[in-house]
Amino acid sequence: MSMTVDLQALYPKLIHLMLDTVFVVDKDNQIVFVSDACESLLGYLPQELIGTLITNYMHPDDLAATRDSIVRVMSGKPHIDYRNRYIRKDGGIVHILWSARWYEAEEVRVGVARNVTALMQAEEELRYLAHHDPLTKLTNRALFYDRLTLGLSTAHRYQNNLALLFLDINDFKGINDIHGHAAGDRVLCTVARRLEGCVRETDTVARMGGDEFTVLLTDIKSAHAVTEKVEQILTVMNEPLGAEFGEVRMPSCSIGVACYPADGEDADTLLSRADSHMYQIKRRSR
Repeated sequence: MSMTVDLQALYPKLIHLMLDTVFVVDKDNQIVFVSDACESLLGYLPQELIGTLITNYMHPDDLAATRDSIVRVMSGKPHIDYRNRYIRKDGGIVHILWSARWYEAEEVRVGVARNVTALMQAEEELRYLAHHDPLTKLTNRALFYDRLTLGLSTAHRYQNNLALLFLDINDFKGINDIHGHAAGDRVLCTVARRLEGCVRETDTVARMGGDEFTVLLTDIKSAHAVTEKVEQILTVMNEPLGAEFGEVRMPSCSIGVACYPADGEDADTLLSRADSHMYQIKRRSR
């Protein structure tokens, strides 16, 4: 004879088995029940949270938006995909995905909280990798093209000038062949940091691939300013490498320039002109 399972008695135990945290909150935002998973989520034991205001644990920057979500839920519209941040007992920040509903008869709001911190970090990392060169951490070709297109649109609207520099490291293959790819990678990173040190925060430095870099200079005041910037970059690039590089010598570089609107009015034309100018300079330096 099979036993009848008392599901009503089992439900509270099932709630405490859940990996997600269940919160029951009254109309004044006071926590009246929380499941055991709250300890892994926020670092507090249930008895530390019960009787306190749930708003005490919300990240201050998310408080206003979360209050709007609470109003929505209490007006009878369940919110099943709301994300916000909470402050853990140890001071850490946790990203939470919520499913919440208001129960009018009981006058409580029930929310199920899922820790999505690792997911948010993974999403952020993927976004970063999609737009940056993993070796030098510079903007990559795709993001640079977007920045160039936006920069051209802004320059056209405000009748400003814009300059595109195309930089190629001379005889970079020789470094890889003689000293190895690890040394070559360190030289590329040095070039990246030196280029970043030459430009403003509003400018963009990118690695286009291999030993080719580009620099987008926005709101240029004169052709002379572009010439000065190229000379500054060449001077900085000529500085010797540190002792940690051993026998590796800092290679020279060739820089091609294209300006908007004189050399072209779209991204592809400017990139092509700057690339061609760079190769002219490279041939002359041989």
